[in-house]
Amino acid sequence: MSDSSNLLKTTVNDYLENLPESVHNKLFQSSITCLAIFRLLPSLAKFYVMSLLFNEHSVSYVDLTRWIRPDSTANLVSSSSKSSSSAVTNLPGAIGKNKMYQNECLKRLKQLNLIKDVRKQLTNPNTGQLTNVVVLQLNPMFRKNFRNALTGSQMNNDPNNDIEMTDVEEVSEEFLDRYSLMKWENILHFMVGSEVPELPSIGVLSLLRHSGLMDIGDEDEFIATPKRFKGDNTDLKSMKITQDGFQFLLQDINAQIWQLLLQYLRMSEKLMMNPVDVLNFIFMLGSLELGKQYPVTLLSDTQVIMLEDLVDYGLIYYPKKNKYFYPTRLATTLTSEKTTFKTASMSMNQVLEGGPEVKDHGSIVLETNFKLYCYTTSPLQIAILNLFVHLRTRFANMVTGMITRESVREALRNGITADQIIKYLETHAHSQMKKLAEEKLLKKLEFDSNATETQQVGSQVKVEVIPPTVVDQIKLWQLEMDRLQTFAGFLFKDFANAQEFEQLANYADEVGVLLWRDDDKRKFFVTEEGIGQLNDYANRLKRHRV
Repeated sequence: MSDSSNLLKTTVNDYLENLPESVHNKLFQSSITCLAIFRLLPSLAKFYVMSLLFNEHSVSYVDLTRWIRPDSTANLVSSSSKSSSSAVTNLPGAIGKNKMYQNECLKRLKQLNLIKDVRKQLTNPNTGQLTNVVVLQLNPMFRKNFRNALTGSQMNNDPNNDIEMTDVEEVSEEFLDRYSLMKWENILHFMVGSEVPELPSIGVLSLLRHSGLMDIGDEDEFIATPKRFKGDNTDLKSMKITQDGFQFLLQDINAQIWQLLLQYLRMSEKLMMNPVDVLNFIFMLGSLELGKQYPVTLLSDTQVIMLEDLVDYGLIYYPKKNKYFYPTRLATTLTSEKTTFKTASMSMNQVLEGGPEVKDHGSIVLETNFKLYCYTTSPLQIAILNLFVHLRTRFANMVTGMITRESVREALRNGITADQIIKYLETHAHSQMKKLAEEKLLKKLEFDSNATETQQVGSQVKVEVIPPTVVDQIKLWQLEMDRLQTFAGFLFKDFANAQEFEQLANYADEVGVLLWRDDDKRKFFVTEEGIGQLNDYANRLKRHRV
């Protein structure tokens, strides 16, 4: 499972865990939501739920730990999300790892109110005395509806049960793929500063801004709401990508969508929208079938508003004239274990070419002289490269360029870091570059005098896919930018005497607006915000002297 998928599950779970118990119980009334939440759990947590699901009796904590063999728990740790296991990797011994992972899974189940601790008094068969025992019980509402989801009986809130064959014209899967990716790529193109045929809606722009993916600059805080933000806001349309926005582009498309959906959830809370309706609709989309139409009449008022919002992201195709909506592949894979589309640019190429998805998507060749060659036809990938590469030539299936000091500094000024540039180059490196890097590493290990010892920790040796000279130089260019800090303010000089200089400089220091001072030359520099205070103080001194 990819890093971004693991991060996705952790982020969604964190949001769900922070919801109150009353909201959890309402969510568990939907069989579809129960199934979706189960899919987001770590492997061991899923095992506990399935073991308790058809067990009518409470299970003690001691018995629960006996269900897992000590030698098999390590495999569960390795197969679980990296975010769960990374915290225990450095602990000595397998027992510590297993115990910590087990406790983490139980903690997650309790925070989601899927299981509860119940204290019971049982008679000890050996001593005959009453003993307090902690037993675990599965949430009865979740148990009931999750059973229904697995057995297919009484699937409440499942729109697939209410589909009626109508004369509505069917929409092909190919059309839905093209439509959804056109919508999504339009958003990503706007983020990287490319010209787009149609600007994203104000609701989308507002969401990008409030999620921290794009920034306007200095502006008073405001709350813009999807489908309720009226008017034409030119500031939103002139936004630029941030450091978090560039990191967003490195994720797979499913993680990107979930990141925006979580921000949508947070904004919907400020609008007093029902969080249960919002979450149920998102989870419901993951259970729908691609290419089928669903009547809007099945949705609540809140979900109808969401339907119109999600059209802007390419999750829904909604021709309003027939009152039916069609989920796209971006929606139907929201809660699936594997995503059909890895990144927007790869998925667009896949759809346009009509061929199967290629396993190795590497397309960038980078030489030690900073020349770059990228084999791609994706306008989005070219636009991303243009953020930190000086592109020179474009061919039918390739672009060439040069990583220069100015191109990197321009990216750094836009909030992109050197590590993000390097990560992008490594992620999209051509397979031949990766192969050569592995061969170099093997030769290095072979001729190393401590080859045996080195091979034992071979997993800790990093394969240098990108030439080290390029990596070091990009980092040095960032250090150049970090050496100097600029501040907007005002310089005070040409004082009549030393006393006047000391009085004003000391006052500026006391109120916290002094940035720099030179006592020998009688100069000091203050912030823009402090100029008003300093002028008032200088006028008071002048009146006092008079």
